[in-house]
Amino acid sequence: MKVLITGANGFLGQHLSMYMQNKAYSVIAVSRGIKRIPNADIVYHSVELTDQQAVSSLINLVQPDVIIHTAAMSKPDECHLNREACTLHNVTATEWLLEAAANVAARFIYISTDFIFGEGGPHAETATPDPLNFYGQSKWMAEKLVRSSRLNQNIIRPVFIYGAHWEGMRPSFIQWVSKNLAANQQIRVVTDQHRTPTYVLDICKGIDLLLQVQTNGDFHFAGEEIISPYHMALTVAKVAGLDPQLIEPVTAAVFPEIVRRAKDSGLQIEKAKTILGYLPTGFEEGVRLSFA
Repeated sequence: MKVLITGANGFLGQHLSMYMQNKAYSVIAVSRGIKRIPNADIVYHSVELTDQQAVSSLINLVQPDVIIHTAAMSKPDECHLNREACTLHNVTATEWLLEAAANVAARFIYISTDFIFGEGGPHAETATPDPLNFYGQSKWMAEKLVRSSRLNQNIIRPVFIYGAHWEGMRPSFIQWVSKNLAANQQIRVVTDQHRTPTYVLDICKGIDLLLQVQTNGDFHFAGEEIISPYHMALTVAKVAGLDPQLIEPVTAAVFPEIVRRAKDSGLQIEKAKTILGYLPTGFEEGVRLSFA
């Protein structure tokens, strides 16, 4: 099966490209700039996804069976400050990819986010979208484009992704915690937000299961534990043998933000467990694997 992965230089994109290649899929990695994936065997194309002609030409050339669209402008503050760029990258680029996918009848897997929902998590796939910021709004707009297409399609929603990190990749929250604690730096971490953090390889495994089952629809790939960033930081300290006394518990009010974020977010995963056999990694074990 020929699988094209956008955003392949990103955190999820790199992990997913390498995972799928190891599973004997034929992977075509697509991103901007030079290839940063540490696997010489993966075919790579540098493409600007906001260029409709470039997208169309690439898809017609590659003829993928599946397109997994992970690329996005994903920092909520940046999306709020530059809505035009956010719309271009998150909505328009998705539209161009969907049009190109239709020309080759490719399955389309869209990586969305828990940010399409508001408070009251953890949310099921059937929960009513209520994005609290423009990033969430842009991803919800893109979801509607995917859902209205005539393609075989899936919308995947993870939350608070973490995992192993290497050079050429933006670190996740757990690396930030570990780096600061290892340098004997005190950090402040919020106690009054709750998430269901997702181990990055669980997303990769979930997508692999999805391609085996070949069913359409929305699926949540997340962890089972509903925990705060403060609890996550304490777990990192425990696993890495670092000083938990350097972690100061605070409320979100300590960090004034320009965009609103849900305090109680997270995702329910019963649908993925029942239909796909999805089994998430526990957070402590995920952290251990990330630093192995």
